[in-house]
Amino acid sequence: MTKILLLTSLAAILVSGQSPKISDEFIGVWNLISFERRTAAGEVTYPMGAKPVGRLTYDALGRMSAQIMRPDRPKFQSASSGRGSAEEKIAAFDGFIAYYGTYVVNEKDHSVIHHVEASLYPNWVGSDQRRLYKFSEGKLILRAINGSGGPGTESRLVWERSR
Repeated sequence: MTKILLLTSLAAILVSGQSPKISDEFIGVWNLISFERRTAAGEVTYPMGAKPVGRLTYDALGRMSAQIMRPDRPKFQSASSGRGSAEEKIAAFDGFIAYYGTYVVNEKDHSVIHHVEASLYPNWVGSDQRRLYKFSEGKLILRAINGSGGPGTESRLVWERSR
């Protein structure tokens, strides 16, 4: 499906005679390679563990979704998600990031703005999440300055196009 979407987008660009836009490079499905957070003092942490998993999707209509998970989250003792203990629910929440909405690419300042419509973290609903972007060696690198880590932090996420 991803290959069809990419080929369709490329074909439309070639037929129209327009040169590809940077925003076209975003379109598709991306798998998370790494997620690290740095403080102003240079301390590096891994909010979702050393080997997080995640998927980021951008479509040609300007919609996006993101899911990131700590793969070692403990399972609930109960078979029902509603019957987890407070500790189990905290670990589940702390080990997962999910949101979706629309996006806009600003080529001048190399940023992409995620306009959040729904999110696991309720404070993000209705917000704009700004990420600085860079494409390098087939990867998409997104950086959030002063994001969830607080003032003086930078989160860096490296994504690889899904095959």
